Amino acid sequence: MSGHSKWAGIKHKKAVVDAKRGQVFTKVAREITVAAREGGADTDGNFRLRLAIQKAREVNMPADNIERAIQRGVGGKEGAQLEDIRYEGYGPHGVAVMVDVLTDNRNRTVAALRNIFTRSGGSLGESNTVAWMFSQQGVIRLAAGDADPEELALEVLDAVDVGDDGDVAVEGGSVQVTVAPARFEDVRRALEGRGHTIENAEVTMAASTSVVVDAKQAPGVLRLLESLEDQDDVQQVHANVEIPDEVLESVG
Repeated sequence: MSGHSKWAGIKHKKAVVDAKRGQVFTKVAREITVAAREGGADTDGNFRLRLAIQKAREVNMPADNIERAIQRGVGGKEGAQLEDIRYEGYGPHGVAVMVDVLTDNRNRTVAALRNIFTRSGGSLGESNTVAWMFSQQGVIRLAAGDADPEELALEVLDAVDVGDDGDVAVEGGSVQVTVAPARFEDVRRALEGRGHTIENAEVTMAASTSVVVDAKQAPGVLRLLESLEDQDDVQQVHANVEIPDEVLESVG
């Protein structure tokens, strides 16, 4: 929806993910380790590992750190202690939230998440509380720069095959390209090959329905989502919130 921003875009605008470089490196390294443990060190046959390494490069993680994380995974040391778990719940104003974690102590993690949800006026739920309204999707966000976002979106739609399930739309002043996960890498490479500036690219969970919040509601929702992102065990946060751009600007 033009003029509205979703959490995947909001967190990059607000630099939530990059706020603490050391914490970001730790989270990315964990993802690399678990991906290597589950699918091996060969990136050609391990899509999850390719995505994790891509994210590591985006945050400028040194190559030595990436290699050590891979070796921990295939060596079965630290990687074997980490569990990959998804938690679900509702935040304030009926916003649906899914939280992907990698943890070596699920009791510690669930207690921390429940506390964050409760403080926000939300609640942590059972499995499939909100998962039914989300589906996996590749999301590539392009910077419009000096170009008109609407014109850029039309150009991308004409030039790149996003597939039958894909879409190109203006969102928050950027152009967002959504594709099926299987087409994610091909479309990303095609966009880079045409010289487009990619702000962010990831395979994430997209909601089938959204909750639009106003200026009074937005701060509480943002506090919840930022607190979850800041939790050490959390890898990704997915939410079905949409915030009008003028509201996002007003809350800072």
